[in-house]
Amino acid sequence: MALQSNLCFKVRPICYRHVTNQTMPIHPPHPSLEVTGGARDAFLPVLRSLGDRPYTPFPVIGWNRHVETIFAAFFRSLPAVRLKRECLRTKDDGSVALDWASGDHQRLPPDSPILILLPGLTGGSEDKYVRHMLLRARRQGWRVVVFNSRGCGNSPVTTSQFYSASFLGDMHEVVKHVASRYPTANLYAAGWSLGANILVRYLGRESYDCRLSGAVSLCNPFNLIIADEDFRKGFNIVYDKALASALCRIFKKHALLFEDMGGEFNIPLAAKAKSVREFDEGLTRVSFGFKSVDDYYSNSSSSDSIKHVRIPLLCIQAENDPIAPSRGIPREDIKANPKCLLIVTPKGGHLGWVAGAEAPLGAPWTDPVVMDFLEHLERGSSEPSAACSNPKDLQQSSEGLHHLEV
Repeated sequence: MALQSNLCFKVRPICYRHVTNQTMPIHPPHPSLEVTGGARDAFLPVLRSLGDRPYTPFPVIGWNRHVETIFAAFFRSLPAVRLKRECLRTKDDGSVALDWASGDHQRLPPDSPILILLPGLTGGSEDKYVRHMLLRARRQGWRVVVFNSRGCGNSPVTTSQFYSASFLGDMHEVVKHVASRYPTANLYAAGWSLGANILVRYLGRESYDCRLSGAVSLCNPFNLIIADEDFRKGFNIVYDKALASALCRIFKKHALLFEDMGGEFNIPLAAKAKSVREFDEGLTRVSFGFKSVDDYYSNSSSSDSIKHVRIPLLCIQAENDPIAPSRGIPREDIKANPKCLLIVTPKGGHLGWVAGAEAPLGAPWTDPVVMDFLEHLERGSSEPSAACSNPKDLQQSSEGLHHLEV
């Protein structure tokens, strides 16, 4: 059933009073961390969790990127969280599943900040890194919702089209829907891996009209051409096969929707794909109108979107990430954007970051950093004396109000 609303609402342009060295001294992070970006001086003072201590990987586990990646996936604890599912029907008759923390609609006031979580490829609300972030944000008074893409997290598939790195329609509708449910709350988002890539592309596409007040990107592959090259080398082939297998399982649950599809589709290849590239060749790139897989990857990379981001964005990457190569990070564009901050840890693997106070079985090292950043943005947005750092931001945001109708 399509979820519709005739509610019209006003969105107050959110202006941030960045903390500077006049109110709080800027202590350089430990040399083990790479911290850069146009917003470095604005946000570094409030990231208390960085401190002056080195990034210290957990012994043995954190010394090898593959061991850390696999350990986090299989042995990190899974917090128990009760969730309430909402199925959202999209304009093209597709479906996505929104999992809200159960009971928060009664426990929290309607203007509580909202955090939308975007898991990685084939991921969902059952993933450990998602649950840890959800629990931490909820403990700090945030309303949290997990955006399960089509077919992920047991989300229903109702049309012969999955999601992809190129498709932003579902993200747009999810943000619009959440904003309509809680029109007085500020919206934020955090994404991991492919979810981070989709999130950053969305921020770039929306630019000054973005309804989100801030965002966090973690383990973002950024440049999908580079990521694909590394994905097919050495031990990385293991991850490639595992993700391809997960895609095939989702596909086979809904195979009848793809029966008798002609044209360039290669359904048998997609159904038995041994790599993500094969799956994308047989199904994804054709579904979304790309002439080749490389064309799909090139036009779906979020590295080109950074220059268009106009809201505060924190990017956290691991230098040794086997799936999101460090050389694909658009460092120069991040440095040139006054809204962006980049933190690169020396270790961490992919979705690992087995370090910090809760290592090895607890939350990733990144979680306190993410919440320090988001809490700072939320505090700044509620201060009546907050001033916009760029008058153009206010002008563009005001112009965008004409389109904010749901």
